Amino acid sequence: MKEYDYIIIGSGFGGSVSALRLAQKGYTVLVIEKGKWYSSNDFPKTNWNIKKWLWLPSLRFHGIMKMTFFKDVGIISGTGVGGGSLVYANTLPKPKDSFYKNGSWADLKNWKEELKPHYKTALQMLGATKNPHLEIGDIIMQELAKKRAKNEKFDATNVSIYFGEPEVEVEDPYFNGEGPRRSGCTFCGACMTGCRHNAKNTLDKNYLYLAQKLGVEIFAENEVVDILPDGKNDGSNGYIVKTQSSTRFFKTKSTFKAKKVILSGGVLGTVKLLLKLKKKSLPNISNKLGDNILTNNEALIFSVSEDSSKDLSKGIAIGSILDVDERTHLEIVRYGEGSGFWRLGVLPIVIGNNIFKRLGNMFYKIVKNPIKYIKVATVKDFAKQSTVLLFMQQINTTLQFKHGFFKMKSSISKGEKPSAQIPLAFELAEQYSEINNAKPMVLLTETLFNMPSTAHILGGAVMGDSSLTGVIDKTNHVFGYKNLMVCDGSMISSNPGVNPSLSITAITEHAMSLIPQKHS
Repeated sequence: MKEYDYIIIGSGFGGSVSALRLAQKGYTVLVIEKGKWYSSNDFPKTNWNIKKWLWLPSLRFHGIMKMTFFKDVGIISGTGVGGGSLVYANTLPKPKDSFYKNGSWADLKNWKEELKPHYKTALQMLGATKNPHLEIGDIIMQELAKKRAKNEKFDATNVSIYFGEPEVEVEDPYFNGEGPRRSGCTFCGACMTGCRHNAKNTLDKNYLYLAQKLGVEIFAENEVVDILPDGKNDGSNGYIVKTQSSTRFFKTKSTFKAKKVILSGGVLGTVKLLLKLKKKSLPNISNKLGDNILTNNEALIFSVSEDSSKDLSKGIAIGSILDVDERTHLEIVRYGEGSGFWRLGVLPIVIGNNIFKRLGNMFYKIVKNPIKYIKVATVKDFAKQSTVLLFMQQINTTLQFKHGFFKMKSSISKGEKPSAQIPLAFELAEQYSEINNAKPMVLLTETLFNMPSTAHILGGAVMGDSSLTGVIDKTNHVFGYKNLMVCDGSMISSNPGVNPSLSITAITEHAMSLIPQKHS
């Protein structure tokens, strides 16, 4: 068994930051990632190439996006070396002040001040810059802001993209030549199917790239199945980490030793694994594990236009943001030309407290205006004639994930059950669609089952002052064990109400800053 100072499970924002900062402090590091390595040419041209786009290993699909459905929520997440950065929309907003003052972590530190320098570092490392071009979908959003007397609350997004000359390759523009060569953005809108133009600042082009130059090893296409304390049960002697292949038909297995372990597999990786290990290998983990799961109170609403003269696919994935109120944000999201897969799974937006009312209201809408819905359903290029409205709120309605026989199962933790029917989200979608000569549509899981969708599942291993209130402490160490940490979206203890990638990066930077330099 090869031994490392640190083994990091997952290569997303938490794992990548950890890998670089630990390597800079002299530690030996192994990163284990269940997804594959991708180069620019590996990404699909459109999301109709579902074998390259979706992660469904049982069907031999090894793409970058994973869809997971529970009783109470549908979740979109990322897979691959670089984690969610491969499939996310590059958007890096800072949360409002209430983020730091809510949830189980609120009283542990003055988080706004504590994290301020780490947000600055995260923005620099991720190459954040303001979107220089507002396209049609963004301009419609700006009109919506004017209509609601919120024009000053509309802005272009801060994004992780290199805006050089389109498709012109240059030497590394971020790290004094230490990073990879890059090419300028083409504004093709295909960020979320994987950037084929070397313009998106994914983690394999910054944190992970620099970490590898310092000797960090990345063990891709393997999933951790067990973590065992090595000798002493509290983990003070380190851990034995067992893996198996995640892409091969015959599951090859490997075993490693580590003095310390960091879990960075996101909610669907870290919480799932720890719930399993709590049954046997790591029984002293807090009983709060799996609790305080946050959905960012999101709604994903398609606005499908019958006007074929406008190309809504041009731009970057998320080019603008509107602060609707102090706790509510709206973003305009797009896919690249030809990426019309979602048309297979959308239905008209409806209200109703049971499936019969919702179906009745849906058929009434269609019968009342059949020509409009026929035009919307038969648009030639769904991506060119549709946008997605991403609605997010800082409301801490929470779920709980528990260990199930085949997979995790969800239940309501506290507060109201997350709903796919958010009145303010529907109101904004109707107003946007009116300007866009469009009809608002939602995923069929929302119309049929009132199941909300989120691209930003958070929590489940939150911070607390003890194991009675959280799973990890204010330095990200797991209660009940030594040398075990969590650095990913599952540590987020309050809804940010905006895209969380920047906050995950900043909080991990904070945790790594507290780890001392390795002694010779």
